[in-house]
Amino acid sequence: MSVKILTVDDSRIIRLIIAKAFELYDCAIMEAANGVDGLTIASREKPDVILMDYSMRPMDGLEVLKRLRADESLKTTPVIMLTTMSDRETVVRIARLGVRDYMIKPFKQDTLIERVSRVVTLQTKSESGAKAKRVDDPIHLLVVDDKPAIAEQIRAGLACTPWKVTAAAQPVEAVHLCLGQEIDLVLASLSFPRDGAQQLLQNLRSYARTASIPVLGLCVKTAATDQGGFSEAGFAGIVTKPIDCEDLKAKISRALKLETSYQYLQQRDGALVFRLPKECNSEIAEAVASDLKDQLTAMVDAGGNKFIVDMSALEELTHPVIKLVFSVIRAAGDLSIKFAMAGSEGVRANCQVHEESQGWKFANSVEEAAALLK
Repeated sequence: MSVKILTVDDSRIIRLIIAKAFELYDCAIMEAANGVDGLTIASREKPDVILMDYSMRPMDGLEVLKRLRADESLKTTPVIMLTTMSDRETVVRIARLGVRDYMIKPFKQDTLIERVSRVVTLQTKSESGAKAKRVDDPIHLLVVDDKPAIAEQIRAGLACTPWKVTAAAQPVEAVHLCLGQEIDLVLASLSFPRDGAQQLLQNLRSYARTASIPVLGLCVKTAATDQGGFSEAGFAGIVTKPIDCEDLKAKISRALKLETSYQYLQQRDGALVFRLPKECNSEIAEAVASDLKDQLTAMVDAGGNKFIVDMSALEELTHPVIKLVFSVIRAAGDLSIKFAMAGSEGVRANCQVHEESQGWKFANSVEEAAALLK
């Protein structure tokens, strides 16, 4: 069962840093922007540990801590206090109220993980048996937009996938749907009045059941200048209208960390063969890179040590391709894996144009590359 961690801090940046620190762990990271909301969420969700800011308004960390200790159902909940003050008086005051630990801001993510692991048992998602989804697995998307045509456009654009698209016209409706159904990802319009999308995001982060659902913002291209701010608010990315469905699929895959490398991998002659697609753009390269490193690690763990990069389908080398190949070659070298490369005459000639790839050695085919590894 996932560990419930509640962050109570009026700094959005601190909440994002904490959520980022635990993204590889089997945790539900809930968030509250003030002490009042923190008490409400703690009472409802019964977290396993609370990370709480010392200085907040209208209710500071000490007052929240007093109320937690006065609540029969929460008085034993471990609290780690986060503070910018390190003077002895503050530390003594915190200790007397029974905090489990305290940390001085700014702090390092690995230090935070170490302190929390003293209080609760943390497992990585792989250790807990959480299986990564593939890009061809069924996933459930929720589109939150008051214009029905947007959901229909997305539904039509994703018709070639096994993904289900549900629509909600308002943020409040979206929260109820997420609490009642298994929603994998939310696409929310950023044009709702009164910061409706941001409020939706915050509401989702306040429930353990929905805390980990990624939210992509939807906006017109002319609002692109605001994208940095939305990213800082905790959105997993921005999708611009009119919607490019290929771009949308790539951003959904990235936000959900869907495994994609299986589309380009196969076992041949005792070696793992990575066949680059004919059109390998930056989105594909970025999605494949991290998956492929995991596949190489799994191969070594299973006793394999041969890897072939097959570039036969490529007509030319682009910078995304070069960057991707360098990345996987480096990963193979780090794991002491024997590797070889296969490519056409055109690709070989193209390698000589780019300084980064001039030293690459090629076989004429995958079969020749496999023979070189024997």
